[in-house]
Amino acid sequence: MNPSDIMKISGLNGLESISSAGSLKNPGKLEKLPGFNDSVLSKDISTDKSDTFDSLLHSAMNMIKETNDYSNQAGEAELAYAMGITNSTHDLQVAQMKANISLQYTVAVRNAVIDAYKEIMQLQF
Repeated sequence: MNPSDIMKISGLNGLESISSAGSLKNPGKLEKLPGFNDSVLSKDISTDKSDTFDSLLHSAMNMIKETNDYSNQAGEAELAYAMGITNSTHDLQVAQMKANISLQYTVAVRNAVIDAYKEIMQLQF
């Protein structure tokens, strides 16, 4: 398939083809993506290190809070099922799976942060 044939695909009319990195001659035209203030394509990249750490810490605390909320919801669903308030095994299983996946994700992120910390501590200057 010829690169010019790609542009003949319906829905791609009016788009320029990008054949190589050389076709991106003016990266200054890149602007913020709508709705994404921290986009990689934004023109004004914050250089304040405390803002970066603050946002990282805030994000981690939100993830832990969400994991705790999912765990509490799963516990409430288990209790409601055990007491006979609801007999929907589907809702119980969904709540348990949300809690399980959220916990696994949180632990994976924690492990990655700990590994990065250990690597930083092993650096020798």
